Amino acid sequence: MPANKNVLAFVMAGGEGSRLHPLTADRCKPAVPFNGKHRIVDFVLSNLVNSEIYSIYLLVQYKSQSLIEHVRQSWTMARFIPQHFITVVPPQMRHGPAWFQGTADAVFQNIHLIESMQPDIVAVFGADHIYRMDVRQMIDFHIRSNAHASVATLPVELRDCDQFGIVDIDDDHRIRDFKEKPKTTTPMPGSDTHALASMGNYIFNADVLLRQLKRMHESGETDFGKHILPSMVKSHKLVAYDFATNTIPGTEAYEEHAYWRDVGTIDAYYQAHFDTLGAQPKFRMTNRHWPIYASPDQAESAQIENGVINRSIVGSGSIVDGASLDHAMLRRSVLVERGARLEHCIVMERSRIGRGAQVRRAIIDQDNDIPPDERIGFDLEQDRQRFCVTPSGIVVVPAGTFPIRHTASPYLASMDRAARRGRIAPRMEVLA
Repeated sequence: MPANKNVLAFVMAGGEGSRLHPLTADRCKPAVPFNGKHRIVDFVLSNLVNSEIYSIYLLVQYKSQSLIEHVRQSWTMARFIPQHFITVVPPQMRHGPAWFQGTADAVFQNIHLIESMQPDIVAVFGADHIYRMDVRQMIDFHIRSNAHASVATLPVELRDCDQFGIVDIDDDHRIRDFKEKPKTTTPMPGSDTHALASMGNYIFNADVLLRQLKRMHESGETDFGKHILPSMVKSHKLVAYDFATNTIPGTEAYEEHAYWRDVGTIDAYYQAHFDTLGAQPKFRMTNRHWPIYASPDQAESAQIENGVINRSIVGSGSIVDGASLDHAMLRRSVLVERGARLEHCIVMERSRIGRGAQVRRAIIDQDNDIPPDERIGFDLEQDRQRFCVTPSGIVVVPAGTFPIRHTASPYLASMDRAARRGRIAPRMEVLA
């Protein structure tokens, strides 16, 4: 990044995440757990920090308490470097008693933060995606292009165009048209099956953004994708940054090039987990050159008494006692008892899978005590009467559906003792 360019980042973390319900019943979308010990928001924050962008405002809104706690515990920047910070900003209502009305309105309500810091460039990034990105490379492209604003883009199938902002570009990557979530669109040049979509990551010259935000407010507009970017196409130079050109050190040849997933639905969220499994995954979570940072882990190591485990993740503080795991992801402090079987499952914090229980193609949210010999994922009609089931047949058991049993268990007793000593998260912690 050019040394004379000061960059301020806004991360849009206010999403309600209604399509991820019931995982978002008590938490916002960026706070939803991902993989063994991460949350969705950790990806964008890691990308910014790894890109040496250290001035970050996280704009929150819906059910934000767990996200605020996570950032407070996991993303503390050095207090003696004034412009190194990750700060959570809820709606300030400085311009009236209204919550954020859209992505651009969220930044406008905090326009004083831009004016007081006086950056050269403002990055506006979403908080809902699983990916690695060197933001410096996009900023360099933005500067070389002499652009007023840049939009990170990647191809998506035509059938999915109604889920994205779709751009049309010329041979020099200049955006000629920007349509937000059109029902139909024409293919991108060189393809019959794909269109060029916005990733929801934008770079603005700060002075241009300030003028656009004030104009937007006067005209009653509220959103970058619906209002600001389409209106700038004719009056400003907007360019499309090709995400496929972004290179990350440490990426293995077997990984999917330019991996990026919008995990806004249960099906997409579920599948992205399994993209990280195996000796040669599509997306490798471990990359020492470009780490995805997670919350501090004080828990004890996982304990495997015995059992059969195939391509699975066992989180810290978890115990597997004579169970069978096949493509299973256990987050922290999960107990899987003797004779239980998990197939293609995600099990979140402080849950217990009882003796002989069988669960397949399911997401078990935190603080659930699945009874002995329970069967989930085998009779979807019955499951629909008790849980949430996606059209593709993934069963989601909401947090606390099965209250924790207080039957004697040496494992649970040891886990409770560790929790009291602060070595693992307590099993009924509300904010996790």
